[in-house]
Amino acid sequence: MRFDRVVIVDWSGRSSRSPKAACKDAIWVGICEDGRETQTYHRSRADAEAILRRLLQDGGHQLIGFDFPMGYPAGLAERLTGTASARALHAWIAAQIKDAPDNANNRFDVAARVNRHLGLKGPFWGCPKARPLASLSSLKDVDYGALRLAEKRRVEVENPPAKPVWQLLGAGSVGSQALLGIPVVHRLAATFGAAVWPFEPVAALTLAEVYPSLLARAITAAGDSIPDRAQVRLLARALWRLAQKDRLAPLLETPEIAGEEGWILGAGHVAALEGALAW
Repeated sequence: MRFDRVVIVDWSGRSSRSPKAACKDAIWVGICEDGRETQTYHRSRADAEAILRRLLQDGGHQLIGFDFPMGYPAGLAERLTGTASARALHAWIAAQIKDAPDNANNRFDVAARVNRHLGLKGPFWGCPKARPLASLSSLKDVDYGALRLAEKRRVEVENPPAKPVWQLLGAGSVGSQALLGIPVVHRLAATFGAAVWPFEPVAALTLAEVYPSLLARAITAAGDSIPDRAQVRLLARALWRLAQKDRLAPLLETPEIAGEEGWILGAGHVAALEGALAW
């Protein structure tokens, strides 16, 4: 598949709007098309979703990569929805999450609801100490064996330092971004008929999970005062260049378990991504 436009989104789990001045640990959108690159800063998830909707309305061949997990370890989907389908789990999460235009949201309540449903501590953890919840610990106190769930997806096991999706708070955590990002993916896919890879085959409009830290060396070398801006720029450039040369196919090969757990686009192909930056 040759994509005319590649968009990389560095997501955020903030509970309030990001500062007016562009900063790190906020939402950045990097776009590469026709060899041109742009990066934009967004203070809320609602603002970012609006931009993505405008881009998708253009149609054509577009790949949009989101920097958060789009799946969970095998078994969760069936226990919450009755079917081992990541897309069914997306719909379930989208129905539970409330995310206001100012970024106020109920992600900790939803995580606690999942924990109660499974009947044991976890799998989610990372509640703010100032706002304790009976079913959600502020510290990691989870027996994943007893829960019959893996702590990490296979893609995280094979690609450290990718973090497990269960951690909601703390340095490097991605759990909050996933709970607040999956509903956006679900809505965009439903509105525009986009494929959500790897749960569905790649199509003209494709939404996928990415991990810009695969390009950590290039991001550091870029010397940008805001690493988030550098990483969306560089990953969008690398994937766009690979797409123009019809070299994305190897990056789209995944193990069978990815059909339920999801996968990081480009995992295991750092050399190809870094090589594309040098073209």
